Amino acid sequence: MNDIKPEHPRAESLQTRKKLADGFKKGLVTPEGLSAHGRGEAFDYILGEKTTKQAKKAIRAGAAELLLAEKPVFSVNGNVAALVPEEISELSKKTNIEIEVNLFHRSKEREEKIASHLKDHGLDKVLGTEEKHSSEISEIESNRRIVDERGIKAADTVFVPLEDGDRTKNLVSLGKKVITIDLNPMSRTAKSADITITNNIVRAMPLFIKELEKLKESSQEKLSKITKNFDNEQNLRKMLKLMLKRLENLSHR
Repeated sequence: MNDIKPEHPRAESLQTRKKLADGFKKGLVTPEGLSAHGRGEAFDYILGEKTTKQAKKAIRAGAAELLLAEKPVFSVNGNVAALVPEEISELSKKTNIEIEVNLFHRSKEREEKIASHLKDHGLDKVLGTEEKHSSEISEIESNRRIVDERGIKAADTVFVPLEDGDRTKNLVSLGKKVITIDLNPMSRTAKSADITITNNIVRAMPLFIKELEKLKESSQEKLSKITKNFDNEQNLRKMLKLMLKRLENLSHR
């Protein structure tokens, strides 16, 4: 498993699994996180493990929304930290976004391990680990209600990849714009977010950063037009239809 050959037909999937397994050994990822990845991977398999035009459209809208934000925050859990630490660091360097550790299965030790892991991959500043800046969002019942007063609490836009549905719904109800990455177009997160990127995070994040580069000199008017022309519900319906079509085609082989 430590020597995954690029020509292997499942190379990308095996590399992703190895990152998560390593993250589990380091204490970043929980057993529940491993299970959640397996569920997402099943949807990715239906998609042919490719980035669709619908996903690209959502990535463009998400990048525009992030550039429009006055105080954007990227929320990191164990799986996200294990899978795309370099991309998180790059995103931080290229935008004014804050990075905050926010966990469902929360412990001080795990928060600090994730923050340390992100710093090892080039990130200078990580929110969500200092008690003196701890706050709560009372509308959220899970441990995710505990947030950083400088981050998610004050944010106008929150990027929450690989998210649980309850928090997404509450963040939206509080008037915050929510961008997510979720391979299941039927999940509560996908349906509740303002912009849902139905794609594998390891493919989505590099594309998201590239789109930010393309749009960073755009006018506010152009960025607003991109976000207003994006219909999340319609995009999710198209993704679901695409999955159903692929399943039908696979069953006839």
